[in-house]
Amino acid sequence: MSTYPGQGSLRTPLKVARRLGSSKSGVHHWWLQRLTAIALIPLSIWFLFFLGALTPASYPTVLAEIAQPVHAIFLIVLSLCLFWHGALGLQVIIEDYVHTRWLEITLQIALRFGATLAALTCVLAVLAIWLGIVPQQ
Repeated sequence: MSTYPGQGSLRTPLKVARRLGSSKSGVHHWWLQRLTAIALIPLSIWFLFFLGALTPASYPTVLAEIAQPVHAIFLIVLSLCLFWHGALGLQVIIEDYVHTRWLEITLQIALRFGATLAALTCVLAVLAIWLGIVPQQ
């Protein structure tokens, strides 16, 4: 059996000519999803302990705790990882199960817009508390 230049044993010459093969972008997406999942494990544990400690606290106490730099940074990182991980997962679901091209593109745009808007809202809320813009009652 002869082989063609740049071709594996299972690809046809037409596939090689059209450069149809592995797009090599799926691995990046897969790694990002795994890294955000790994980052979410300790951040979620920290968040649960943080919420548990704030359960009996009053509103000004909660604001004061969030305004501490360590807690504010952890909340920002948690928000970014959470929405990024969620967007990556929903992107795969849309790609796999939505077969109408215009609907898939519309949903992908709405997903990215929604995830970005939600993450930005969370980050700005934490920054407003951290910088003292939110009035304590």
